This record gives sequence, C-alpha cells and structure tokens, in this order.
Amino acid sequence: MAKETKGTVKDFPGFDARTDAEALRKAMKGLGTDEEAVLKILTSRSNAQRQQIASAFKTLFGRDLVDDLKSELTGKFETLMVALMRPARLFDAHELKHALKGAGTNEKVLTEILASRTTAELRNIKQVYLEEYESNLEDHITGDTTGYYQRMLVVLVQANRDPDGRIDEGLVEQDAQVLFKAGELKWGTDEEKFITILGTRSICHLRKVFDRYMTISGFQIEETIDRETSGDLEKLLLAIVKCVRSVPAYFAESLFYAMKGAGTDDDTLIRIMVSRSEIDLLDIRREFRKNFAKSLHHMIQKDTSGDFRKALLLLCGGDDE
Repeated sequence: MAKETKGTVKDFPGFDARTDAEALRKAMKGLGTDEEAVLKILTSRSNAQRQQIASAFKTLFGRDLVDDLKSELTGKFETLMVALMRPARLFDAHELKHALKGAGTNEKVLTEILASRTTAELRNIKQVYLEEYESNLEDHITGDTTGYYQRMLVVLVQANRDPDGRIDEGLVEQDAQVLFKAGELKWGTDEEKFITILGTRSICHLRKVFDRYMTISGFQIEETIDRETSGDLEKLLLAIVKCVRSVPAYFAESLFYAMKGAGTDDDTLIRIMVSRSEIDLLDIRREFRKNFAKSLHHMIQKDTSGDFRKALLLLCGGDDE
C-alpha cells in the first residue's frame, strides 16, 4: 500500500539547496534580518530538504545555518525555526531528553510523545536516544518519574504492543470485564490491570474493548479513568485512550487547549505543528474543525502574532472555516 501522506508540508518541487542557502544567507547578512524570507523558505521545504539546505549553507559559506538562525532571530519565532531545522529522526528523542533534563521533569512532553507514537516510532526513538545521548531512555525515565505513572511509561517504552490482527472476541470480553472489576467495581483501583491492558493490547483490540466496556458498565472508559485515577497517571492513561481512538483527534485537542484561554502554551504549539507537519496535520485540521467548531488556522490567527504567527499559518497550510 502506497503511503499517502496527510501532512501539510511536502517536498518542494524544483528544490535547489544552493539557491535556498544563498537566499537565507542574504536574508541574515549585514544589518537587520529579513525574517519573512527565512520563514517562507523553511516552512515550504520538507525536513529532508532543510537538511540539504544546511549542508549547502556550510559548503558555500563555512557557517552553521542553525547557529546563524539562533543569533539572528529571537523568541518563539527563533524556537520554531530551529525546531524546523532539527532532523526529523532526532526530533522526538531531543524533546524527551529536554523533558528529562535538569530540575523538574516535563511530564506533558513525556505523556504526549510516548502515548501517541507507533511501536515502530518508539523503537526508533529508543535507538536514536541511545546513539545521541549514550544512555537508555528507560533509565532516564525511571530516574525522573515515580509510581504507576513511571510504570505505565516503562511499559510504553518497551514498544511491545501487540500488532493489529485478528480480533479475539473472547479476550475483548475478558479485558473489558477485568477493567470494569479493576475500576468501577473495586474500592480503590487496581492500576496495574489498566497499565497492562492499555500498554500491551493492539489498537484495534482496544477499540473493541472500549466499546464493550461501555456496554458492560454504562460508562466511557475515559469517565472511569477520570474518576478512579489522578495526576500524571490520569493524564497519561487518558492520552493513551484518546490516541487509541484517534491520534489526530488527540493532537487537535492538545492544540486547542494550548491556545484556549489566557496565555498560549507555545512549546506545545511548536512541538505539535513541527512534528506532525509531514505526518497527519491535514487530519488534525479536520478533527479540529469537527470537534471545536472553528478552524485551526482561525485559532492560530487569533492567538499568536508577528513572524511566529506567519510561520505557523504557513505550516498549518489552509483555513477550514
């Protein structure tokens, strides 16, 4: 089956790395920077093409493109442009490393990435993490987290979820009953049962389990998790359930709450827009429109400003109003 991309960013036709490198150098050389030229080039080239531009930039000028971007740009706009330049295969590992580094752990990043990535993606993340940082991702996670939250993350990092295949209706029934007994029917919650089932069963199996759970208990599984767990574990279990149901819908919701209300969670906005731009941002836009009665484009337009806004809107690609 040919992989149909649902991203908004694709290879730029007629791409010429040297021409782009020269245009970027011109935009950043001398007094003042032509931010518009920078953002137009970087948002309209694929990640692979951006790597070729960086290589041409060094060949032509003996300068590091990312270093130049960092010295010429500022604030959120700089963060976004630098994120676009990060090689795609390193992106998740880099985000996780920074979420685990230094004082305080950024659970939001750990939860988002580990709950939403496929088994193949998780295996790649572990490999890259080891190569880049000469340490095990799992060791860093266990060193920085505790309790059932830690255990759920460790299960996910094993990247041993069952592949989608034939559905065993008997096991669907059994899992639904086990979750019901572990949550609603029990005084206190048997978190371990939730961890094992949500962390190891195939996606198509879990969708059936959630349907069956609703029939047996009269509740959506999300309602039970909401009632029976709390804190980081609750957020992680909910993220897994949402991603089982629909990864694009999960990201649409994350983007919505990153911009809703006072203040914007720029880090989440940048992370999702960059990491999904070549994967499923078109699907995310569709889910956003469907679930929040406004377009992603409209919300970015309203919630951000300046070159940061211009660049995000170009990544977003179109308005679904």
